[in-house]
Amino acid sequence: MINKINIKMMLLQSAKFLGAGLATIGLAGAGIGIGSIFSSLVLGISRNPSLQQELTKTAILGFALTEAIALFCLMMAFLILFAF
Repeated sequence: MINKINIKMMLLQSAKFLGAGLATIGLAGAGIGIGSIFSSLVLGISRNPSLQQELTKTAILGFALTEAIALFCLMMAFLILFAF
C-alpha cells in the first residue's frame, strides 16, 4: 500500500527528473549556436579567403563562449539530479 511518505518521495523524484530535463533544453540552443558560428565562418572564408586567420580566431572564441553555456546547462542538470 502506498502511504503519504512514498507519494512525497515519488513526487520529489519526478520533479527532479522534470527539472533536469528542462535544464538540458539549453543544450539544443548551444548546438544551434555552434552550427551557426561555423557556418558563418565557412561563408566568411569563402567570400574573403585573406581573412581566414582573423575569422578563425573570432569563431573559436564564439565557439568557446557558446560551449560554456552548454556546459552550464549540463552542470545544472547534474546538480538537480544528484545534489538535491
